[in-house]
Amino acid sequence: MLILAIESSCDETAAAVVKDGRTVLSSVVASQIEKHKIYGGVVPEIASRCHSKAIVGVVDQALTDACVTLKDINAIAVTYAPGLIGSLLVGVNFAKGLSLATRLPLVPVHHIRSHIAANYITSAKLTPPFLCLVVSGGHTNIIEVKDYTKFHIIGKTRDDAAGEAFDKAARTMGMPYPGGIQLDKIAETGNENAFVLPKPQVAGSKYDFSFSGLKTSVINKIHNANQKNEAVHIEDLSASFRKTAVEYLIENFFKAATDYNYKTLAAAGGVCANSFLRKRLAEECNNRNWNLYVPELSLCGDNAAMVGAQGYYEFLSGNIAGLDLNAYATKEI
Repeated sequence: MLILAIESSCDETAAAVVKDGRTVLSSVVASQIEKHKIYGGVVPEIASRCHSKAIVGVVDQALTDACVTLKDINAIAVTYAPGLIGSLLVGVNFAKGLSLATRLPLVPVHHIRSHIAANYITSAKLTPPFLCLVVSGGHTNIIEVKDYTKFHIIGKTRDDAAGEAFDKAARTMGMPYPGGIQLDKIAETGNENAFVLPKPQVAGSKYDFSFSGLKTSVINKIHNANQKNEAVHIEDLSASFRKTAVEYLIENFFKAATDYNYKTLAAAGGVCANSFLRKRLAEECNNRNWNLYVPELSLCGDNAAMVGAQGYYEFLSGNIAGLDLNAYATKEI
């Protein structure tokens, strides 16, 4: 079964053709990084305009690269939530128009579900149930994947997501957008024990996260140093911030895995590309003889291949939308 998938939840216009939820025949991503770099972050209005300009060409290229036409496609999957509402509407409306013109089934896909499904592409042997840590610019969740379309959130962030904290800390340290990637690289040359930073705890929930205090601590250190005309060793601060954030993620994730008796773990989302996080996840799972699955780096960020993977299982479960499908900026998994 061939799924044509469309992703436009933030600042990447993407399309892909995926076979049977596991095999990627094509994956095309049009990045907007250069458009947003001068602003230090994604500007929603610019993002939606860029999606409108790119989406036709991206979908055409995905079909061409897969050596198929719309006549070969069995269903159209599209990200409908959550994300930037203007960006989502571009993808959703395009998919609806394509569905109307071709009479192909329209499959709505939740963005977090598709991040989790990126693991099905990388790891053919992975099947539910398992526990997944989803870490991205907008989301930080510990999720029970009970089945391909059945999920239970065990823990989530109460404020900033991990990726948001990485980006804002990096921007304060003078790194270009996207900051999280730059911080990870710079941290490799720093002393991770040079700064003592707070590791927050959320009262009443041992699995939830809060990254605002950690982010603010880094920002305050930079601002205080600037006011005193003192230099801050950015490599050391980056390494210390990265270690604190990752250890916080690891602590809650493995606490949940132990309490819920999961020995098969996965990670997903843009922050899953962080080298230190991948290293620490592997170390902790190896120490426990647990199974760990992480997507290949190209599938960590937003892409349509993961939408096609999850779309396949949504289709099999009967999750078909009508032409009244709408986009949602926020929506539970």
